[in-house]
Amino acid sequence: MIVYDRLWETMKKKGITKYYLITKCGLSPSLITRLKRNQTIKTETINTLCTILDCKIEDIAEYKKD
Repeated sequence: MIVYDRLWETMKKKGITKYYLITKCGLSPSLITRLKRNQTIKTETINTLCTILDCKIEDIAEYKKD
């Protein structure tokens, strides 16, 4: 299972909020919900998040064995 716990930590370190992602970056509220629930997202979205946060994929997602 891919989990996005690291995303929230990285956002906090960089001072970026969910509100900012929605209002300034054009991400949808439903996408934020999918991330919170550790549901599947497109790799394009991961790329967008890495660009916005100026980070690596491992700063956003982590694989945990079920």
